[in-house]
Amino acid sequence: MQKILITCEHGGNQIPEEYRKYFRTHQDLLQTHRGWDPGALELYKKFVAVGADASFFSETSRLLVELNRSRHHENLFSVATKEIPAIEKNAILEWHYEPYRKKVEETITSFLAQNHSVLHISVHSFTPELNGEIRNADIGLLYDPQRKREKAFCALWKEELLIENPALKVRFNYPYRGTADGFTTYLRKKFPDESYAGIELEVNQKFPFGDSETWLKIQQNIVQSFRAAVEH
Repeated sequence: MQKILITCEHGGNQIPEEYRKYFRTHQDLLQTHRGWDPGALELYKKFVAVGADASFFSETSRLLVELNRSRHHENLFSVATKEIPAIEKNAILEWHYEPYRKKVEETITSFLAQNHSVLHISVHSFTPELNGEIRNADIGLLYDPQRKREKAFCALWKEELLIENPALKVRFNYPYRGTADGFTTYLRKKFPDESYAGIELEVNQKFPFGDSETWLKIQQNIVQSFRAAVEH
């Protein structure tokens, strides 16, 4: 049996009180796409509401520590936290980074031990424009092309998305590569293709920042098409 795991690593831009001193000059940055993924947590909750076997989210800003990066990545800590004392960094890793990632990994391990496979959807959103470049997509499905289950599911999900809403521009491995450093990439190294499929869902932030009725419709399109693809 396949188990559905839904996560949202960038659901908010909160900073724990003990670290706010490092963000006194970065308040504006916290409000931008660099601080969080607007709309992602709302969409995550829609997925959970229609059925998930396990779900995890974080509302702590990625500017404190980047949950979607490996420990060795140069952007694990941000401009606000990169130069803080090592003891503080270690505390952030111990209390905010490791617990989240460990819970997700342990949940997958538990499902596999019960002879289930896992389909993991990591919910994100992306800024419509970056460094002067307009992102030419409404929805991105990020996966590893070498992983057969991921590739097949994304093809099916795209079909169902376009049935739900033919006007949507859906692209694979855009605006980022599915094999770039990320939590799903890390998990693929831990679990084989037949047991684990990890897909990052990227939704254009023009929708949560736009008309509320259109945004609600887009969320419904995404969730309903996902369920149709799962039940196919």
